[in-house]
Amino acid sequence: MVKKLEAKKIFDPNHGGTVEFLFGASKYDQIPKNHFPEIAFVGASNVGKSSLVNALLGKKVAIVSSTPGRTQQLNFFKVSGYEDGFILVDMPGYGFAKARDKDIEHWQKTSFEYLTRRANLRRVFLLIDPIKGLKEGDREVINIFNTLAVSFQIVLTKSDKLSINERQNIESEIFEEMKKWPAAYSEIIATSSSKGYGIFDLRNEIVKILEIS
Repeated sequence: MVKKLEAKKIFDPNHGGTVEFLFGASKYDQIPKNHFPEIAFVGASNVGKSSLVNALLGKKVAIVSSTPGRTQQLNFFKVSGYEDGFILVDMPGYGFAKARDKDIEHWQKTSFEYLTRRANLRRVFLLIDPIKGLKEGDREVINIFNTLAVSFQIVLTKSDKLSINERQNIESEIFEEMKKWPAAYSEIIATSSSKGYGIFDLRNEIVKILEIS
């Protein structure tokens, strides 16, 4: 049955919305089963993922660090409003981390297992820095999504740093590549954590996902 949800009832604490940190998992077998839909966020280590998660939830739950690669496990947050809600999964960043190679390989293995084995994963939001554009690391992750048939959607961060024309140009470039990505959702969401751009759109996109979950 399709649920009729309102973003403010899920994300706004003044309308019953709550955010609760559940647990962090460094191994897949540490993740318990649950019946809630899960939505994951992933991106390069310096893309601004923690800032975006905090802006989305309207609460500082993810640690924002000047050191890239701070998130070193899968962090699970329960986001709910009344009887509705979902699990937000903050995945480790890729492309840079101040850690030993074997630790990085371990995080990658855990993330890969999560993507392949999690039946209630509804969508992955892949964060891209539009100033830098698509990098090789981004394309490697996109290839994994396409191979595994994991539904994903591009979210641009730090969009306030670009002019409208610059942002439109990078979106056009991504759209062109997107034609080769069968697992990609066709709409790009441009955001800015510092200015609040696109946060409403991202929340509403999550609501649409939940309505058909």
